[in-house]
Amino acid sequence: MPINITMPALSPTMEEGNLAKWLVKEGDTVKSGDVIAEIETDKATMEVEAVDEGVVAKIVVPAGTESVKVNALIAILAAEGEDVSAAAAGAGSAAPAAKAEAAPAEKAAEAPKAAAPVTDAAPAPSTPAPVAKSGERVFASPLARRLAKEAGIDLTAVTGSGPHGRVVKADIEKAGTSGAARAAPSAAPAAAGAPAPALAKGPSDDNVLKLFAEGSYELLPHDGMRKTIAARLTESTQTVPSYTISMDCELDAMLKLRTEINASAPVKKTEKGEVPAFKLSVNDFIIKAMALALRDVPMANASWTSTARVLHKHADVGVAVSIPDGLITPIVRKAETKTLSVISNEVKDLAKRARDKKLKPDEYQGGTTSVSNLGMFGVSSFTSIVNLPQASIVSIGAGVEKPVVRGGKIEVGTVMTATFAFDHRVIDGALGAELASAFKRYIENPMAMLV
Repeated sequence: MPINITMPALSPTMEEGNLAKWLVKEGDTVKSGDVIAEIETDKATMEVEAVDEGVVAKIVVPAGTESVKVNALIAILAAEGEDVSAAAAGAGSAAPAAKAEAAPAEKAAEAPKAAAPVTDAAPAPSTPAPVAKSGERVFASPLARRLAKEAGIDLTAVTGSGPHGRVVKADIEKAGTSGAARAAPSAAPAAAGAPAPALAKGPSDDNVLKLFAEGSYELLPHDGMRKTIAARLTESTQTVPSYTISMDCELDAMLKLRTEINASAPVKKTEKGEVPAFKLSVNDFIIKAMALALRDVPMANASWTSTARVLHKHADVGVAVSIPDGLITPIVRKAETKTLSVISNEVKDLAKRARDKKLKPDEYQGGTTSVSNLGMFGVSSFTSIVNLPQASIVSIGAGVEKPVVRGGKIEVGTVMTATFAFDHRVIDGALGAELASAFKRYIENPMAMLV
């Protein structure tokens, strides 16, 4: 029977995406694992692999189509030995793919709806596949793989009920209920996979627009990134009982060490000639200091779930990066184990690919804390919103020359204000203060970051 290819959910919060490009055409033979299309989400452009084998019988959604809903039919595959023409003819009776429709101007400011729970496509069930043998590839939908990972379920021990024995969402849920197929125990999953709630309903769009003279404004419809930012920040402010702590940190020792390290950086040959192998920024020291502080105060390196606190084994530090009309936080994994030069080069690479929308979901999802730095804009201090499922975030202001007391004498020093926001469900006041103090210690004694 024909195999439906549907719009995949490429991230936990994805509701729709743009079908940017087809890399196959009707009549092409594809194998499992072949890249068949490029999908643009609110955060990145990603390649989509074929799960099943067969011949492309019909492309239902053409390249360039925007706002295709998750699980909408985008193409039909004819299975081995099946008549391609018959499979293509069956596309007419299949569920139509979502089409992009321009939102009317008067509804452009409408608040986005809550993300519906992502489900697998619903093809007719086939004969269950046997348990995969060691070393064999397990065929599973992207959603099933994600759910299995979050629930700690071993995919190789799950019997698939989808086409050609493919493991689907229902199989993972069944395995989770029965308690079978559990992988080695690990930390409980964070709540990142839960769909974001709807934004709180404010005044109607019509009533808002009536407040402004006709012709005095223009409407900029929300894109996917703006909707996601709005939904996630609303979720955080509505659910997280947060509080803040501010700490002034002297930067003089760190600035001196940074200058010395950069001056002694080895050079490497490139197409543009010889360039330093690295160039440390103040932000690189801040990322490292936050990671080491979480290592030293492990109870603060945690996330909240309804049944347990998730105590993380490493400090995965998200770094807020501004991109055109949006924001994304790529993550430096295991930052407490990395040198300053490695962190510096990794952040530059992540930031560049973030602006090019080339990040993979695992490069910006999760994390155990975040750093947001507006010091380069001259901002003295500010407070950020906790980025769920994380339980902390530090906001960095500009380094400003101020009078400081050293050895009973007033001197001029460079002082930076760091403002921490904490999820009180996970990090109590004293614990938050302990983490902030550890951070300050590393910033003011930067040599400790090198050992």
